[in-house]
Parts: sequence; C-alpha cells; structure tokens
Amino acid sequence: MTSIRMSRRTALAAGVAALASPAVVRAQADPIKLATLTPLTGAGGSYGPTMAKVAAAVVEEVNKAGGVLGRRVVLVSEDDQTNPEAGVRAARKLIDVDKVAAIMGTWASSVTTAVAPLCWESKTFLCTVSGADSITRLPHLGYLVRTQPNSTLQVTRSGEFMLSLGAKKVFTMIPQTPFTQSTFDLMGQVLPKGGATHQHLIYDDKKTTYRTEVDQALRAQPDLIFAAGYTPDTVVLLKDIYRAGFKGKVIGFGYSINQKLVDQIGQPEVVEGVYTYSPSPAEGSSAYEKAKAAAGSANPDPYSCQVYDHVNLVLLAIANAKAATGDAIKDNIRKAQGGGKKVDSAVDGIKAIAAGEKVDYDGASGPCDFDDKGDILDCKFRYEQIKGGKFTLVKIA
Repeated sequence: MTSIRMSRRTALAAGVAALASPAVVRAQADPIKLATLTPLTGAGGSYGPTMAKVAAAVVEEVNKAGGVLGRRVVLVSEDDQTNPEAGVRAARKLIDVDKVAAIMGTWASSVTTAVAPLCWESKTFLCTVSGADSITRLPHLGYLVRTQPNSTLQVTRSGEFMLSLGAKKVFTMIPQTPFTQSTFDLMGQVLPKGGATHQHLIYDDKKTTYRTEVDQALRAQPDLIFAAGYTPDTVVLLKDIYRAGFKGKVIGFGYSINQKLVDQIGQPEVVEGVYTYSPSPAEGSSAYEKAKAAAGSANPDPYSCQVYDHVNLVLLAIANAKAATGDAIKDNIRKAQGGGKKVDSAVDGIKAIAAGEKVDYDGASGPCDFDDKGDILDCKFRYEQIKGGKFTLVKIA
C-alpha cells in the first residue's frame, strides 16, 4: 500500500508541476516543425548531408536552451535527389504530412523552381541556396528568401575575375539550367567592357563524352573556357578539354569543381591550374566558427554555412512573431537585419528578443540582409586554383 500511495503522490506532484509550467506540456505536445530539403544524393550529394547535419545541430542547441516560445523544435530532413520530380514529392510530404512551417536548403535551381509554388500556395516559408535570377522573379508572395547570390551577382563577379586573368576570348560551355540564358546575357555585357569577346554553347548533361562540343569550342580559339555545369558532367567535360590539348585557362563554379570531382577524375594533370569561384563564408566570424563546429569540419562549404543561417533566421523570425507559421516567418524574417544587438545564433537572439531587444543577425555566410524580392544584398566571393591536386586560395573579394 505504501508504494501505491507514493506513486499516486508522485503522479499528483507531476500534474501540479505541469499545471504550473504549461510551456513544458506544450513543448511535448505541440512542437514547432521545420524541415530541410537538401540533395543527399545526385549531383549535389557532396553538400546535402552536411547541410542537413548543420541544421540538426542548430535545432539541437536551441532545444537544449529551452526551445523557442516554450516549444521544442522538430526538424524533418528529406532528400531532393538533386531532381525536381523527387524534390516535389518530398516537399508534398513535408507540407501535407509533416505540416512544417518552413523548408530550408534547396540547392539546385531546378529543384527550387519546382518546389517554390508548393510553398507559396500552402503558405510554407522557403529558404534556398539556389542562384538562378528567375527564382526570386517567381510570384512567391514573400514566402522565399535566398542566401545564395543571384546569377547576376555571381556571373558578373566571375566575368570580372576572368578579365583580371587577362582573358580576351571566353567560351562558355553549359548544360540547360534555369540560369543558362542569363549567364550568356551577363557574360555578353561584362566581358566586352574589359575588351574580351564571348561565345557559348549548350550541351546535353547526360552524354558520356563532349569531344564534339569541345572541338566546336576550340575552333573559336578561346584563351579561357568557362565550364559551367554540375559535378557529374563537368568530370566528363574537363577530361575531354584536357584530351583535346587545350592550353588556356579553365574556370568553373566551386559547387561543381570540388574535391569530389578531383577524386573522381583521378588524374591530377587534368585539373591542374583550373580555377573555381564560389560565395565565400564569413571566415573569421563567430557564426562561422559555430558553423564549423556544427559541420564537424575545419572548412565547411558555403551551402552548409548558408543553411546554418537559414535555421537561425527562421527561429529568430518565429521568436519575433511569437508564432510558428509560414505567415509569421514571412512577416518577420527581416526583423533580424538592419540594426539592433548583434547576435550570431538563435539561442542568443531568442534570449535577447524575450528581453525586449531588437537583434541584428550576422551569419556564417555573411550579414544575411535581403531585398524586397528575397535576394541577398551582397556577399564576398572566394577564388581558388587547383595546384598539385589541392585547392589554393587566390583571393577573397
């Protein structure tokens, strides 16, 4: 009998504690649901797993600190397979079944373009690292921001870098993507300002050889080739450029010409001297150090740093709104920019907001300030060159 009475007392005490702390019950019964939709497989598979890992680390840290609005945060991670159809299926599940308030981390522009309508129609907020200009021109009604610089900013900076290398005849080789035409248009504007010409062609990214296309490019006698595809097709393209005996310079996006590509090619001479460029994380910042710890890497990639910022920004928007819906995030995502107490994490920002302070979030990828369309206002770029099989820094600017 004694043990039974003690059990009842324990149960009664627990009930009283729950009534005294309704937030505890709510945290257990009504969690805030967020999601990552990253390329765990496919052309972006080098990045997606770490992006999802970083997001999970941020959520874990916030939950350990008491959550947000007295509620636990639940993160659901799905694989878009770097494929629009797979991305749509995963997004439908996240929206309709999991009922998430925000989806974060879409990588390929084609995936983001396919997923974005589902988000704005369901009032689910979307954070992306895709760069195609067309994305923020969609009628997304404010339910989208991106931390990746748009095509205009990226291609303009790449063209300026090509001119700094002394390029006079540039030839762009690119598959069909949402940013293909804008790349051609921008190169045609930037390069002539520095006295260079530009020609281009579109190739089928499913082919097993591009020798015909390479021969066509070389007939234009370029001194620089812009290899503007994704990792799988760029592996094939670089091999064919090398076999064709091209002696000029080659440059490509950092997301495609990466360590995975170098390892897959397995011939250092093929990639020797190749240049890459990509948005630069805010190296040296306190947020970058936290993103390094979350990624378990001394040099986290730009997209993982951006997803670190996605999760923090969404949680700060929820804290500012005192509500965890897509509408609330949309209306408050910019309240963590433009003045206030500097913070580098949701944990610190949530505490400051609860104390009635305005916060200004400086992230692992940079300031994270957005214009009305959802584009990041500015960022720095990292330019590297492969030497002896290793990526060496040329400059950050």
